[in-house]
Amino acid sequence: MTLLSSARDCAPDSRAGGGERPAHATTVRRRGRTRLLPLNPWHLLLTPLALLFAAPLIWLFLSSLMTNAEINRFPPALWPSGIDLGGYRFVLGNALFPRWFANSLIVSAAAVASNLVLGTLGGYAFARMRFRGSRLLMGLMLATMVVPFQLTMIPTFLVMKELGLIDTLGALIVPSLVTPFSVFLLRQFFLNLPRELEEAAWIDGCTRLGVLIRVVLPLSRPALATVAVLTFLSTWNDLSWPLIAIHHEPQYTLQLGLTTFQGQHNVQWSAVMAGNVLTVLPVLAAFLAAQKTFIRSITSTGLKG
Repeated sequence: MTLLSSARDCAPDSRAGGGERPAHATTVRRRGRTRLLPLNPWHLLLTPLALLFAAPLIWLFLSSLMTNAEINRFPPALWPSGIDLGGYRFVLGNALFPRWFANSLIVSAAAVASNLVLGTLGGYAFARMRFRGSRLLMGLMLATMVVPFQLTMIPTFLVMKELGLIDTLGALIVPSLVTPFSVFLLRQFFLNLPRELEEAAWIDGCTRLGVLIRVVLPLSRPALATVAVLTFLSTWNDLSWPLIAIHHEPQYTLQLGLTTFQGQHNVQWSAVMAGNVLTVLPVLAAFLAAQKTFIRSITSTGLKG
């Protein structure tokens, strides 16, 4: 009782004019002054920008529900007069559409898997292993990123022809087995990982490959997810190389198959829009699934706290 009474006597009276105010009272008042708007002020700028960037996607979906007459009308219709699913019935009724979808899925999955494996091995080698000419080799590899596709498509076609892969899915998979961007991105991420973790694993008897699999890869999930998403997007949306390497419709990818809906004199615009909506759905799903890890890979260093 004596300690409680003395503590009570020593505590400043908040109701008195000269007493000190609690720290949290000032904080609450300051926060109350700053929260004049229900949203962050940045949302007033970002929300219109988000709607502006989403406008083509919204119009694509709305156009897929229109008829060809509404799409071709001038001035163009911004809102369908009614829901018309003729474009979706035309696309899904095409016997080759499931085959095209499966071809794109096979090519994209193979490219993602190979870039994760080969990109990891190459990126870790450039990040942790020092050998003669490593800097020169890394510079030459990065220099290939600025070479336009128009300069490499003919040599790539000749190589695929010598391998007997033209007009097969192999001609689409082999050039995408590993990209300089995936090696470079993973190398930069591995450089940010602390070496002490790997040295501790070496002391415990792990080999270099064991360190990579048991220590480095679990910490590199954000970078691996980023490589997977970007590789999937570039491979899934590719049209130029399949247009050169594939000749018969059963081997078409989804992007190449959609071009068959555009004739020389007549274009099934409702089918084109519906096919593009179905093509965009896997891309949106892949990006939304890896959105958090995609952002985290930019700032993460491999350790928390």
